[in-house]
Amino acid sequence: MLIELKNIVKNYDNGGVITKVLRGINLSVDEGEFVAIMGPSGSGKSTLMHTIGFLDRPTTGTYLFEDKNTENFNDDELAKIRNSHIGFVFQSFNLLPRTSVLDNVMLPLLYSSVRANHENRARKALEAVGLGERLSYMSNQISGGQKQRVAIARALVCDPKVIFADEPTGNLDSKSGATVMNILENLNKEGRTIILVTHDKQVALHANRIVTIRDGEIVEDVLVPASERVFSKAVAEEEDESR
Repeated sequence: MLIELKNIVKNYDNGGVITKVLRGINLSVDEGEFVAIMGPSGSGKSTLMHTIGFLDRPTTGTYLFEDKNTENFNDDELAKIRNSHIGFVFQSFNLLPRTSVLDNVMLPLLYSSVRANHENRARKALEAVGLGERLSYMSNQISGGQKQRVAIARALVCDPKVIFADEPTGNLDSKSGATVMNILENLNKEGRTIILVTHDKQVALHANRIVTIRDGEIVEDVLVPASERVFSKAVAEEEDESR
C-alpha cells in the first residue's frame, strides 16, 4: 500500500479557538491509482491533500507511507520524502517570475540527492509535457496553459511516485485544461500515482476513483465505471499562445 490514513484528525488552533477541519479520515491509495478528491469550498479537501503530501502534520491519527509510520519522522525526513517521492501541481502554478522555464524546472533538483545532469533531467521533463522548444522563455512570457505544463514538468523532474494536483485546471480555459488533463492521464498510464483535488465533477471523472469529502469527513468513495470516465485528447496549441 502506498498511502494509508487511519482516523486522521486535523485541527487548527487560532488563539484558543479550535477549528476542526478533518474529522477522522480513513483512506487508502494503491500505487498506480488515479484518485480524485472532491468537495465544496471549505470541505477540507485541500487540507487533506496537504496532510497526505507532508505539507502539514495531522493533529491525531496514523499516516502510513509505503507501510512506514510517518508520525515520528522529523522535518528533514519529511522534506526528503517530499522532494524524492512527491510532486506538486497547484492552481496558481507557483513559478518564479522572470526566471527561465528551464531554471524553474531545475529548482527541485537543487534540494535533491541528484548531483549531476540537472539540466538534462529538466530538459527531458519539459519534453515530456511538450515544451522542449520553450526552455529559454521566461515564465512570465508564456501562457497559463504552458505555465501549468511547466509546473507539471517541475513536479516530474525528481521522478516522484505520486503527483498531487490541486485544482490544476482552475485558472485555465477549456483547451488548455484538456491538454493538462491529457498529460496527467498519460502519466498515470505510465504507472504514476495521481491524486487530484477538484470541485469540478467533469474534471474528477478523469480519475478511476472519486473520494468525496464534506465537512471534514469522507461521505463517498467510489470507483468510476469505464463508461463514465472522461478522457482528454491532446489539443494542438496555437503558435501565438505564449503571447
